[in-house]
Amino acid sequence: MNILILGGGGREHALAWAALQNPKCDKLIVAPGNAGIAGIATCAPVDPCDAAAVLSLCEEEALELVIIGPEAPLAAGVADRLRDAGLAVFGPSAAGARLEASKAFTKEVCDACGAPTARWARFTDAAAARAHIRAAGAPIVVKADGLAAGKGVVVAETVAAAERAVEEMFAGAHGAAGAEVVVEEVLTGEEASFFVLVDGTDVLPLGTAQDHKRIGEGDTGPNTGGMGAYSPAPVMTPEVEARALEEIVRPIVAEMARRGTPYSGILYAGLMIDAGRPRLVEINARFGDPEAQVLMLRLGAQALDLMHAVAEGRLAGCRVNWSDDHAMTVVMAAAGYPGAYTKGEAIGGLDDLPEDSFHQCFHAGTAQAGGEIVSAGGRVLNLTARGATLEEAAARAYAMVRAVDWAGGVWRADIGWRALGGGGAG
Repeated sequence: MNILILGGGGREHALAWAALQNPKCDKLIVAPGNAGIAGIATCAPVDPCDAAAVLSLCEEEALELVIIGPEAPLAAGVADRLRDAGLAVFGPSAAGARLEASKAFTKEVCDACGAPTARWARFTDAAAARAHIRAAGAPIVVKADGLAAGKGVVVAETVAAAERAVEEMFAGAHGAAGAEVVVEEVLTGEEASFFVLVDGTDVLPLGTAQDHKRIGEGDTGPNTGGMGAYSPAPVMTPEVEARALEEIVRPIVAEMARRGTPYSGILYAGLMIDAGRPRLVEINARFGDPEAQVLMLRLGAQALDLMHAVAEGRLAGCRVNWSDDHAMTVVMAAAGYPGAYTKGEAIGGLDDLPEDSFHQCFHAGTAQAGGEIVSAGGRVLNLTARGATLEEAAARAYAMVRAVDWAGGVWRADIGWRALGGGGAG
């Protein structure tokens, strides 16, 4: 089978690695890819959001399955264009991707199907949003309605901070994503990520993980795209997972079908768990990044079979064959991220890292320059490891981190702190 993966980050490197473990993968192209992906697959300089260019590449290379990694091509309707041309596509339609592209839309769907989530209100006017915040009090959550690369959410501890977030969003801090703002109550508990495969009709729980959004240890500082993750998430017990599936995922999938826009792809539900009760924080229409890295290292070759089944609408009867192992990924980022950061710094030691079914270095923001791997983004590397226990996975991941020769790299030393008893392994 000839496969195309759209995207160029750590998630796509992990998806490419998993696909290549499967003997059904005959040809693999990643567009646009990155320096790490180029070491295992062919990279094509094609904009993932340019549906015509993607379709042309599929025709030229006789590609049969397209796996869409990031949210932007999904929101742009690339999956629709490719399906119309007869290709098998893993990823929802533009209508389905609205579950991520518009937080207000997701809230409307939850209200319609009774899925538990936070109380909320939407605003297109800063003065009205400020008045609501003053009436509601703090702490309170302010969200840019649209896609903001995981950075359009502010958990404000004071009314003044919430009002400031509103002003910044309406002033264009997140571009068009902040043209509309959602304000909602703060949910308490422990957050976890629940990944479910959906083929329009059938659903299949894939796995769980916990991300670390804040830049600083102890979950402090500003939000990022994610500084590390581990899988499985202990808080997602079988009982909690069953409740999340029956009270949140299935009702949302049924509501999308009722609206005439059946959902197909991965449905990533960000949940808050409090006393065994899951409530929805948000939905993403693609694999998380860096959660995909730990999921793919645990899934291996079967990931391709499952995504192919979703793309062809034959998820019924499929099953996920999990072992009892654990995985952790630690993000190495450029100093200054998520603010201003330097690009073009040389990174050494990568050739000496172990790369096998227990260790992988997934590149996120890298490039080739003068024969060297250099930093080319905010989040740059994902050092990912698997083990019989989370402690073993953490020890392996952090050993890889310490082996990387990059003076400008920063990372959190406490990934997995909740599950590891409050301490980190770094």
